[in-house]
Amino acid sequence: MAYDKFNILTSSAVPLPIENVDTDQIIPARFLKATERKGFGDNLFRDWRYNNDHSEKKDFVLNNPMYSGRILVGGKNFGSGSSREHAAWAVYDYGFRCVVSSFFADIFRNNCLNIGVLPVQVSPEFLDKIFRAIEADPNTLLEVNLPEQTISIKATQDQESFDINAYKKANMLNGFDDIDYLLNIKEQIREFAGDRPL
Repeated sequence: MAYDKFNILTSSAVPLPIENVDTDQIIPARFLKATERKGFGDNLFRDWRYNNDHSEKKDFVLNNPMYSGRILVGGKNFGSGSSREHAAWAVYDYGFRCVVSSFFADIFRNNCLNIGVLPVQVSPEFLDKIFRAIEADPNTLLEVNLPEQTISIKATQDQESFDINAYKKANMLNGFDDIDYLLNIKEQIREFAGDRPL
């Protein structure tokens, strides 16, 4: 499934300064029956967002109109727990294109990269700077520059670099998933196969 190309994202951010956010909190298991990637955003952090009567929990950040944007800033060890790819689907479907944390669970990180959500791992010190900047001004803008592999706080110009696999980076810049990548080089694959004896 092709997705939006990711180049430079400048956006306000939603702060979630909670450590060890696992995939069952991101998308509870009872919502995993669907096999298409659509609709999961409605249930992102479902048990934190809604009461049993489906009314909103006013104290949860996604229900606070002060905070919005396409960047989610989470605490350390974001995306731990089971390997459900639906967690990344829910993040994408809600509208986030980037998640920032000081540490990601490996499987969640890869699931995000496979569908067009950029996981940006920063130092604990830089993460704290981001949280403090958003607390001081909820409209604080972050700039995530994928070609340069940097993230910056626009108001202060504080900046840090982040790592990303070169293959995944190229795919995100082009809006490709793994199948799109193969389809894009199908002529090269055909030529390579043609040069090989049966």
